[in-house]
Amino acid sequence: MAAIAARLITKLVDVQDKYGEATVVLTGGTVGIGTLKAVADSPAAPAVDWSKVNFWWGDERFVGSADPERNSRQAFDALLSRIPVDPERVHSPGSSDEFSTPEEAAEDYARQLREAAAAEHAADMSDDRPEEPSPLPRLDVVLLGVGPDAHIASLFPEQAGIREKDRTVVGVRNSPKPPPLRISLTLPAINTAAEVWMVVAGEDKAGAVGLALAGANPVQVPASGPRGTSRTLWLIDENAASRVPQQLVRKDAAGA
Repeated sequence: MAAIAARLITKLVDVQDKYGEATVVLTGGTVGIGTLKAVADSPAAPAVDWSKVNFWWGDERFVGSADPERNSRQAFDALLSRIPVDPERVHSPGSSDEFSTPEEAAEDYARQLREAAAAEHAADMSDDRPEEPSPLPRLDVVLLGVGPDAHIASLFPEQAGIREKDRTVVGVRNSPKPPPLRISLTLPAINTAAEVWMVVAGEDKAGAVGLALAGANPVQVPASGPRGTSRTLWLIDENAASRVPQQLVRKDAAGA
C-alpha cells in the first residue's frame, strides 16, 4: 500500500503542476482505506497542496452520516482529518439522514458533479473549451477496488447499475454485499477519468482479476469494464495476480 500511496502522491503533484489543482475519486475497502492511511503516513505527503485537491467517491453506503461503514467516514479517519484539505472540495455522497432513498441521494450527487463541471467550464479560458460543460468535472485519478465477485464501486454483476448507459450516478438496491442500499458512479462516468487505478489484494480476488484481464463481459464481470482515457493501471499483489492469463504476465529479458 505504501507503493500505491507514493505513486498517488507523485501523480497528484504532477497534475497540480499542470492544472493548479487535482481531482481524485476515492474507494473504500481494506486496500483503498489502507492506501489512504499510507498517504497520510508518507513523508512525501506535504509535496501535495492538499487545499487544491478535489475529493469525490466512486460509491457510498446509503446509511447514516455517522455510520462507521461509510466510505467517506473511513477516508476522513484515515486521511482527510490528517491533511489540510479545503472542506469545499470534499464532496461526499448524501446519507440516509439527508435523503429518503438512494435514488434521491444519487440525483443529488449527480447535481454536485454537474455543478463542479460547470464551474470548471466557466473557469476554462482555453481556445479549445467545449461550448457546453460536461456532466462531470475532470477526473484525474479514479481508485477502484475489486470484490471477489468482480464488482467495482457498487456496480455488481448482472444488476441494473452495471448496465446503465446514460446516468452518471445511480442508486443501488439489493446489493449482494451489505448494506443493501448504496450510491455509485456508473461505468460511463468512471471511464471519463484520465487514469483508472484498480487496487486489489488477496487470493480471494484472483479469479475476478483473471476474468477481468481476460476480457470478460462487464455485465458479468464489472471489473473488466473500467478504462481510463489516458491509462488503466492494475496495482495488485502476488496473491491477486495468481490467475492472470499467462500472455499478460510481463517477462524480463531473461524470460523469468
